[in-house]
Amino acid sequence: MPRFAKLSRLLLPAVACLFASCTTIPELGALWDKGDTRNRKIVVKLGEQKAYLYHRKELVAVSPISSGREGKNTPTGRFSVIEKDIDHRSSLYGNYVRNGQIVKANVDARDGGCPSGAHFEGAPMPYFLRFTGSCGLHAGNVPGYPASHGCIRLPARQAKRFYDVVRLGTPVIVTR
Repeated sequence: MPRFAKLSRLLLPAVACLFASCTTIPELGALWDKGDTRNRKIVVKLGEQKAYLYHRKELVAVSPISSGREGKNTPTGRFSVIEKDIDHRSSLYGNYVRNGQIVKANVDARDGGCPSGAHFEGAPMPYFLRFTGSCGLHAGNVPGYPASHGCIRLPARQAKRFYDVVRLGTPVIVTR
C-alpha cells in the first residue's frame, strides 16, 4: 500500500494540471472534424486581456492576449478577418540587419536611420489574422498586460489554433 500511495502522490498533481489546462484552453480538434469554418467568431476583451473563439454560439477556446499598450491602443469595434498570413512580418517594426546580424534592434521603419549597408527586417508575426488596417491577431510575447504596438498577441499554440479554424470574413469583435 505505501508504494501505491507514493505513486498516487506523484500522479495526482500531474493529472490535475492536465485537466486544469484543458478547462482554460479547450482543445479545438473537434472543430477540424466539422469540415467548415462558418458560424465562428472571435471576441477580444481588452480589459480581461483574453480572446474567445466561438463556434455556433458555443465557446470553444480561450486564450490570454497582450493588446496595444498606452499610446498604441488596439482599436475596438466590429471587424472581420480580411487577411490570413501564416508567415507574416511587420512592415513597420523590426530590426536593421547587416550580413545576417542585427545592427539596430526594435526600430520603427518610419523613423529612418538605417545604418549603411543594412536593411530592415520586419518582426515575425506568425499565424497573422488581419482584421483592420495594420492590426491583427498573431503569435507573440504575452507578458500578461498590454505591451504591443496595437496588434493582439497570443501564445504561439493558441495563435495557430485560432488561425487554423477561422477563414476570411470571420467576425472579430474587440471590446474594452
